[in-house]
Formats: sequence, C-alpha cells, structure tokens
Amino acid sequence: MLSTIGVYAVVAVVALLVGVLIDRFFLTRIGTSTLSQAEARAEQIIADAEQEAAAFRQEHVESVKTELQRQREAFDDKREAAQRDLQRHQQKLEQRQKKLNRRTQQINKREKALHKATDAVESLRTEATQQQQHARQTLQRAQALVGGATEREATLDEREKDLEARHKALAAKEEKVERMVGEQLRKLEQVSGLTQREAREALMEQLVDEAKLEAASHIKEIRDEAKLNANREARRIILTAIQRTAASHAIENTVSVVNIQSDEMKGRIIGREGRNIRAFEAATGIEVIVDDTPEAVILSGFDPVRREIARIALTRLIQDGRIHPGRIEEVVEKAREDMEEELIETGERTVIDLNLHGLHPELIRLVGRMKYRTSYGQNLLSHSTETARICSLMAAELDLDPTRARRAGLLHDIGKVVEEEIEQPHAIVGMELCKKHKEHPDVCNAVGAHHDEIEMTALISPIVQAADAISGARPGARREALEAYIKRLEKLETLAAAFDGVERVYAIQAGREIRVMVNHTHVSDARAEQLAVDISKKIQDEMQYPGQIKVTVIREVRSISYAK
Repeated sequence: MLSTIGVYAVVAVVALLVGVLIDRFFLTRIGTSTLSQAEARAEQIIADAEQEAAAFRQEHVESVKTELQRQREAFDDKREAAQRDLQRHQQKLEQRQKKLNRRTQQINKREKALHKATDAVESLRTEATQQQQHARQTLQRAQALVGGATEREATLDEREKDLEARHKALAAKEEKVERMVGEQLRKLEQVSGLTQREAREALMEQLVDEAKLEAASHIKEIRDEAKLNANREARRIILTAIQRTAASHAIENTVSVVNIQSDEMKGRIIGREGRNIRAFEAATGIEVIVDDTPEAVILSGFDPVRREIARIALTRLIQDGRIHPGRIEEVVEKAREDMEEELIETGERTVIDLNLHGLHPELIRLVGRMKYRTSYGQNLLSHSTETARICSLMAAELDLDPTRARRAGLLHDIGKVVEEEIEQPHAIVGMELCKKHKEHPDVCNAVGAHHDEIEMTALISPIVQAADAISGARPGARREALEAYIKRLEKLETLAAAFDGVERVYAIQAGREIRVMVNHTHVSDARAEQLAVDISKKIQDEMQYPGQIKVTVIREVRSISYAK
C-alpha cells in the first residue's frame, strides 16, 4: 500500500515536472514570437519615422533655401536702390556746387560793376564840387566888381542867374546819380541775397585769403632765392656730383607703332565685323588705331606698361598668323606674364648696379615699372638711378651714409608707379609704401619730403631734394614737344600783355621768367609792384607749368636833352 502511494507520488511529481517544463517551453516560444513581432514592428516604426523625417527635412530645407534666396534678392534690390540714391545725391551736390560757383562769379562781376559805379559817382561828385567852387569864386569876383562897374550890373545879374541855374542843375544831377547808385545797390542785394555789409565782409575775407596766398608765395620765392644763394661749399658739392654723373633721356610718348608685313594684315587684325580688334582692346585696355599709315598699326594708351604688353602681344599674333578672340586672350595673358618677369628682372638688375641689398620684392618690382614711365620726357628709371648716384656722391662729401642716401634717391619717385589710383601726392604715397615694407625712417622721410609735402627731419632729406632738382633741371634732361612749348610761351606773353599799362612782354629762360615793360606815365612804382603780383596770380590760376615762373615788371624813365 505504501509502495503504491509512493509510486503515485513519484508519478505525480514527475507529471508535475513535465507539466512545468512543457509550460516553460510554450511560454518561451510565445515570448520569442511576441518579441520578434515587437522588434519587426519597432523597425517598421523607425523606418516610417525616418522617411517622415527625411521628407520633413527636405520640405523645410527647400522652404529655407527659397526664403534665403528671396531675402538675398530683396537685399540686392535694397542695395542697388541705396546706390542709386547715393548717386542721385552726389549728382545733386555737384549741381549745387556748380550753381554756387556760378553765383559766386556773378557776385564778383556785380561787385566789379559796383566799384566802377562808385568810382563814377566819386568822379561826378568831385567834378560837381569843383564846379561849385568855381561858381562861388566867379560869384565873389562878380560881387566885388558890382560897386565899381554899374554899367555891367545887368550882365552880372544874368551871370549870377546862370550860375544859380548851373548850381541847381548840378545838385539835381548829383541827386540823380545818388538815386541811381542806391537803386543799383538794392538790385545787387536782391540778386545776390547779401546785404551791403555782408558783401563787404565777404570781400574782406577774400582779400585776406588772397593776401595770405601772396604772402605764402613771397615766402616761397624768398626760400627759393635763399637756396640759389647757398654757400660756396654746397655749390662745389653739387657741381662735383653733376660732373661725375650722366644719364640718358627719352621723349614721353603715349603711342607705340607696330610694323606689319603688308596692309592685308590690317583686315585680319580688325576681324569679321571688328570682333578681333574689340577682343584685343578689351583684353589689353589699349586702343588700336588702324588708319592709312602704310604697313603700321598704332597702339594708343597712357599706361606705358599696358601699352608695351599690347605691343608684344600684337607682334606675336602677327608672327603666328592665328588671330581670333580665343587666341588673342591666350597671347595677351602670356605677354602679361612675360612683362611681369621683365619688370622683376629690370628691378633686380638696377638694385645690383646700385649695390643695394635687402630691398622688398614688391619695391623691386615697382623699380622695374619705372623703366616704362616718363616724366616731362625723362625716363623715370634713368632719373631715379641718376638721382641715387648724385645722392651718394653728395652724402659722401658731407660724411653721411652714402648707401642710405642712394637708397632714398632710388625710391624717391616710387609713388608714381603704384597701380592703384590714390588721391595723394606721389611723395606721400611713396613714403607710405616705404613704411609698409620696413624701410629706414630716414629713407621714408627723404621720400616724403622731397617736394616739401612734410617736414624734413633726416639729414639726407635735403640731399635727395637737391639731387632730384639737379637731375630734372640739367640741360637736356627733360624735353617738351615743340608745339606745346611754343604755345606755353605765347600764352605767358598774352596773359601778361592783357593788363593795363603794359607795353611789351618777353618770355625768357625757356619760359621760367617773363619780363614786363610798362609805360611809366600810366603805371607808378606802387602799381608796378601790385602788377607783378596780379600777373603771377593770373598765371597760377590759368596755366599749368613745371617748376616756377618769375615775373619781373620793369618801369623806367628816360630823360633826353640835346646841347646845341
């Protein structure tokens, strides 16, 4: 019985274990299946979310790009509108400035007319006063003769009446003149918008400014005369430097000539409907002139470097024979690269010849550009090299550093060859360029002060200024076209001869001085001094000339008698 119960118990336990295991097995299968389904569903949800995110991102990126483009276009429109407004304001300011200048000229003309009217009134008043005095004297003489000449009483009465009538007429005439002057003054005040007091104050300010300008001009003349009257030792140094230095010179040109084999090549240069010549001018910035000149084409432009690049490119195109817009751009670019190499090579060769070291590569390149720049017909590189040698000689004579002086002499006109358009004197531009490239302060001061733009603080500064003047003023260094030279002299004589009292005018010293002969009966000594100032001021206002022009007014009296 016990054994049977034990068996049943064992069977029950085994059945229980088997049921537990089966339950675990089925639960595991169910959990695994559920987990797989959940993972698959999760992956599907993630994939759907990623697709929705991508679509959302793409949609919003497109909208952001569109909005950004719209804002950029709106900003460009506003900027263009602002630029147009700025141009309109500038044009309005220029127009107002022109109107103001014209109004100033009109006021000056009316002031001159007012002065003439005032002088006329004064002369009339003087004449009337003299006639009144004459009338009173005549009346007094007539009254004195009344007691002793009864028979002439009727005649004297008539003369007295005549004098009184003349006196009344003169008074009426004087009143009429004063009334006319008053009307002219009122009209002038209405037209000019200034009262008589304001016009007088403006005229006084203008006279003060002119006096200051004249004083500054006299100071400069005195300073120049002091430079001419330097001591004997300075003259000896300058003469020695001139004797030991020489340089060639060149005529300033604005055109270059390219020779061609035959006139048939001109048609190929022009191209169909002018496309080749337009492409060439656009690539070089130089005007090509194809005219009736046999076997030659002219290149015109004020930039000598660009003109030389155009000459090289056109020569190569003619030699190659293939002339079309694509080939033109290629050849011009190659010529530009060759020119850059030529500029650097020329600058390095010049620096080596002058025994200078440590010069910045950009300054060396600008020194090379001097080869293609001229000033009053004098080649700028030759002028700068000559100035550097003169500076070295003068500095050596004065026991100063000749190398530093030679460096300053070479760089003194470096501001003339800067490519950028800078509205400053070339001396200041050159000084800033030297400072930028770490040149010595004495060199920078000498470059900036060689035309008195700034104060001289270095000992080599006056040496550079003197050497520059020597190189430019020596005979044969600078030349002008004969026609322009003659026109300048004729204009000088014409301007001076236009003044009252001038009899003869002679331009001498190559136009650096004019001698004015005046009539001594019409021009006094004081007027002669003022006439010299007026002529010099008119020359300054109406002419352009290198250096300065000395105005000498000559007034002489000759007394002649004969002994018989």
